[in-house]
Amino acid sequence: MNFSDFSYRNFFSLSWLFFFAIVLSFIGDRIHLPIPWLLIPLMVAIIWALRKEENKILPKSFSIIGQAIIAIFTASRFSFETLITAQDYFLPLLICIGVTASFSLVNGYLIYKFADIDFPSSFLGCIPGAGPSLVAMSEDLGADAIAVTVLQYLRILMVSVIIPIIATFYLTESSSIPVKIIAENRHLLPSLPIPINLTIIALCAFIGVQMGKIVKLPSNLFLAPFFSCLLLFSFFPYEISLPVSIFRGGLLLLGLSIGVKFEIHAFQKLLKAVLLEIGLIILLIVVCIISGYWFHLVTKIDTLTALLGSTPGGISTMMATVIELGGNSGFVLTMQMTRMLLILTLTPFVANSVINKKEIS
Repeated sequence: MNFSDFSYRNFFSLSWLFFFAIVLSFIGDRIHLPIPWLLIPLMVAIIWALRKEENKILPKSFSIIGQAIIAIFTASRFSFETLITAQDYFLPLLICIGVTASFSLVNGYLIYKFADIDFPSSFLGCIPGAGPSLVAMSEDLGADAIAVTVLQYLRILMVSVIIPIIATFYLTESSSIPVKIIAENRHLLPSLPIPINLTIIALCAFIGVQMGKIVKLPSNLFLAPFFSCLLLFSFFPYEISLPVSIFRGGLLLLGLSIGVKFEIHAFQKLLKAVLLEIGLIILLIVVCIISGYWFHLVTKIDTLTALLGSTPGGISTMMATVIELGGNSGFVLTMQMTRMLLILTLTPFVANSVINKKEIS
C-alpha cells in the first residue's frame, strides 16, 4: 500500500514537472529565448528540487535517452574532415586546455585552503570535464565522493546556464539558420520511413553503448551513441533522418536531468566551499572565454565555435547549444573530446603525484 502510494505520488509529481517544463519551453521558444528547450527545463527542475524533500525523481533512463539523442544529432552533423582540419590547430588547442587546467588547479588549492575541504576532494572537484568519471574514481584517490560530486555538478550547472546565454551574443546572420539534421551530401540517397529510421538508429545506439562498456569508453552514454551513429550516417546506403522535435525532447530531458541533481542538503553542508566555488567558477568561465577568443584570433575559427569548444566541461550541453545555435558542432566536439580524453588519461597520475607531495609536506 505504501509502495503504491509512493509510486502514485512520484508519477503525479513527475507529470507536473514535465507539464510545466514543456509548456514554459514552448512559450520560451515562441518568444525566442536562448536555448529554451534546455535552459527552461533546467531551471524548472532546480526549482522543483528545492521544494521537494526527495528531488531525485527522474529515472536514470531519462538522462541516458537525452544524452543519446544529442549524441545522435551531433553525429548527423559531424564530418571526418573536421578531425583532419583540427590537427592544424592542435598546439593552440593544447594551450587552451593547459590554461584551463592550470586555473582549475589553482581553484582546487584555494578551496582546500579556505573552505575546509580536504585536498584530494578539492583537487578532483575542480578539474574541468568528465565529471561522472572523476566522481567514480574519487574514492580510489582518497577523496570525499560527496564533496567531489557537489563541486563538479555545481560547475556543470553554472556552465550549462551561463555559457549558452553568452553564446547567443556571438550569433551571426549565417548561424541563425535553422539546424540541418542531415549532411548536405546525403540528401540524394534513397530515404526510409521515419519508424524504420528510428528503429535503426535506436538499435545502432544501443549496440554502441554495449560496445562502449566493453572497451570502457569515457562518457560512454554520449560518445558510444555518437561513434556508432557516426558510422551509420557515414556508410549506410539510405538517408537517415530525424524530426527536430526529437532533438528538442532530448534537450528537455537533459535539462531536467541536470537540474534535479541540485541537492540543497549537500549544499548546506558544504556552504563555504560552494560560495567560494561559485566565484571561482565565474572566474574560470571568464578565463575560458578569453582563451576561446584567443583561439578564435589565432585559428580564425568562428567565435561561437571557439567559445563552446573552450568551455570547462558539460560536453552534452555544449553540443546541444552548438547544434541549436548553428556553430561547427564537429569542431566543438573535437575540442571537447581532446580536453576530456587528456583529463581522463592524466588525472590519476597527476592526482597521485600532487596528493602524495601534499601529504609528505
